[in-house]
Amino acid sequence: MNSTTKVVKIPAVLKKMHEILASGGFKSYLVGGAVRDMIMGKTPHDYDVATDASPRNVMKLFPRVIPTGIEHGTVTVLLMGYSIEITTFRTESGYSDGRHPDSIEYAATIEEDLSRRDFTMNAIAVDIAEGTIVDPFSGRRDIKAKLIRTVGNAHDRFCEDGLRPVRALRFAAQLNFSIEKDTYLNIFEPKTLSVVSKISIERFRDEFTKMLASKKPSIGLKMMEETGVMNLFIPEFIPCRNCVQKDIRGFHEFDVLDHLFYACDGAPQDNLVVRLAALFHDIGKPSVKKVEQTDAGNVNTFYNHEQKGAAITKTILTRLRYPAKIINDVTHLVKEHMFHYESNWSDSAVRRFIVRVGIEYLDDLFDLRLADIFGMHGVPVRVHDSAAGMNLIELKDRIAEVSTKKYVISLKELAISGKDLIAAGIPAGKELGRILNELFSTVLDDPAQNTRETLLMIARNIYNNNRKE
Repeated sequence: MNSTTKVVKIPAVLKKMHEILASGGFKSYLVGGAVRDMIMGKTPHDYDVATDASPRNVMKLFPRVIPTGIEHGTVTVLLMGYSIEITTFRTESGYSDGRHPDSIEYAATIEEDLSRRDFTMNAIAVDIAEGTIVDPFSGRRDIKAKLIRTVGNAHDRFCEDGLRPVRALRFAAQLNFSIEKDTYLNIFEPKTLSVVSKISIERFRDEFTKMLASKKPSIGLKMMEETGVMNLFIPEFIPCRNCVQKDIRGFHEFDVLDHLFYACDGAPQDNLVVRLAALFHDIGKPSVKKVEQTDAGNVNTFYNHEQKGAAITKTILTRLRYPAKIINDVTHLVKEHMFHYESNWSDSAVRRFIVRVGIEYLDDLFDLRLADIFGMHGVPVRVHDSAAGMNLIELKDRIAEVSTKKYVISLKELAISGKDLIAAGIPAGKELGRILNELFSTVLDDPAQNTRETLLMIARNIYNNNRKE
């Protein structure tokens, strides 16, 4: 269903690109996600262009070109501050590794090029010369219906490239689209899942990360679980399904897995670390669950699940090859998410909390707490008129108050060092390390003790008492 209606406004950089390609006698079409975004009324973030010019011809016409994927007919043109991928019309055949085509042949028309693409919503082109739409697979109709459908036979498309089923699930969450019935059912097929299992862990991670950045990631996460894709990459979620949390106390409405999915929804959309922490914060619960009988009824307990969960989280994120900082930050938040502030905390207790958690993690930890509460019933926390919200506000106020007073947050800030203790006659070794930690604890309790003279006196007393024992 080709259209000749001028419905797309062409950006200046693409007009310039077309002029240069046209000067060599070549056509150019905007393709991919940018076209889909334009049709949906969104502003594209980047542009992909298809042309009948060969990579060699493109490189002759443009002064600044990077041969990023020249073996596949793709180069990146640097023009007017943009990096634009230009790919020669092509067709593909044979996907023996379940990811890359065995052979690529240049095609004569844009329609042939579009026929190799994954979904109808991504198989639409815009003739840059005229601003007219080329839509041979009714992609605009599917976009209007908010439907994800493969170009051609779903089984064939998915068996060609194992990333396509994962992309379908990601798009469902990202765009809030449904997946067409036959397309969705084919993801469940053993053959499809076998091909999906062949994709690189980095490819899965990238799609998974994009899914987590959607407004409501639980849409894609549930589909990922239902189809069996999740089990291929994060099997640790399996025990969380049907792990009941609900008991007489009424804290939880959902099992552990749904709670994790909804907590992820409740985390800030633009904060990957907190979204990951929300998704994994209770993943240790199934392995530590116990049921205690009380006079009022059974109570489900999950003692130390945060410690177990932190270890599992580190294993998963390492497998998915996230950067070390993200792994460390997420694991730390999971480990610390079970804090319980009470109004009777002393200033010393608040200082110890800040030091244990790390002042740089406090905002993320509080966001994680709000996400955790959201995940209990799927209802946003009314921060200023709920017990949980007021508790967090009070803790924040206490932290702000304590932070106005000078206090030590690390061993480095003690008024004395290990060298000072050695000079005072305390030998280097484990004993010295223990004394420094005791001095640090002393100063946390009473910052006024952080003077060289006072700490040397306390250190000598500790050392002499230990020697007597």
